[in-house]
Amino acid sequence: MTTILQAFDFHPQTRIVFGPGTISRLGELTRGLGGRRVLLVTDPGLEQAGHPQRAVRSLEEAGLSVTVFDQVEENPTTFHVEAGLEAARKAEIDFLVAVGGGSAMDVAKGINFLFTNGGRMADYWGTGKATKPMLPSIGVPTTAGTGSEAQSYALIADPQTHMKMACGDRKAAFRIAVLDPEVTLTQPPRVTADTGMDAISHALEAYVTTRRNPLAQALAREAWRLLALHFEKVLHNPSNLEARAAMQIGAHLAGMAIENSMLGATHALANPITAHYGITHGQAIGLMLPHVIRFNAPVVPRLYADLVQEVCLDNGRLGDPAEALAKRVEHLARLAGLPTRLSELGVNRAILPVLAEEAAQQWTGRFNPRPVTSAELLSLYQTAF
Repeated sequence: MTTILQAFDFHPQTRIVFGPGTISRLGELTRGLGGRRVLLVTDPGLEQAGHPQRAVRSLEEAGLSVTVFDQVEENPTTFHVEAGLEAARKAEIDFLVAVGGGSAMDVAKGINFLFTNGGRMADYWGTGKATKPMLPSIGVPTTAGTGSEAQSYALIADPQTHMKMACGDRKAAFRIAVLDPEVTLTQPPRVTADTGMDAISHALEAYVTTRRNPLAQALAREAWRLLALHFEKVLHNPSNLEARAAMQIGAHLAGMAIENSMLGATHALANPITAHYGITHGQAIGLMLPHVIRFNAPVVPRLYADLVQEVCLDNGRLGDPAEALAKRVEHLARLAGLPTRLSELGVNRAILPVLAEEAAQQWTGRFNPRPVTSAELLSLYQTAF
């Protein structure tokens, strides 16, 4: 249990503008921060939904020049950042806007690092390595998942090593996050499932990490409440705007919690799976999370009991809050149609030791409440196989 005497430094850095239709305010908000020449970072899959076009229209109506970079893909690498950097230099931008999921947010931050500070993404692997000011930026999430719009980290993969580099700096944080639940209505069912499970994992992991503190836990706990109570609703009724809004706010609060308490072994385990097999992040997360909860149970039972109580899970008969929580996650994953075994994803058992070695190098694992080495991570993979 966290003591209130634990030292922490909580410094919210992103203004939140929430409400249906708020994407129409993008031009006004950008101009208010001094933007004139904007690079809009997005992915081509959103064009059919019309969100980038709405963003461009709002920016241009505010008298701003807009260049669109739409070559973002899932699990972005340094190649995507470098391509965006070329577009940014050509347009001589002074402002960045990201419209999309976590990948668009990460690429926009990556572009910001290199455009303002030079070098390569690997130069910023870690925290606080940018020495020069960075451009102001705005994030407009179109999914309720990563919470990247609330964080100062860009997660960019090295295409050769498959290692995901977490590059963080307070200067990279979005000045404003525009949370418009209407834009999440167009999420395909699979994206709703994947991103929703990712957000849930953020709340559950951030609540128990070794870097947890009372404020981060308050954010994570409220995020879990919103996500747990509304995930089924958006799966069954995708047009439920109130449930979509709850998921979006929950994902953002979970992102704020991550910023202040980091993540754990679930994400360390998921990243090598996505890198080697191209499996979506949400699928890998949803599969590994219940196993990590059970693994952590001996060291944080009271914290898991808090989370069980928050959504009124009946763990009385089970007598084990961690098991009740793990079963709830498994139930949500099944409802979302997510896989429950690594073997279902085509993962080869022979590669598990390689995945475990790579997972042991992931930055999130070091914050897991129960220490993990490659041996423990391999055991978790084997349990999930």
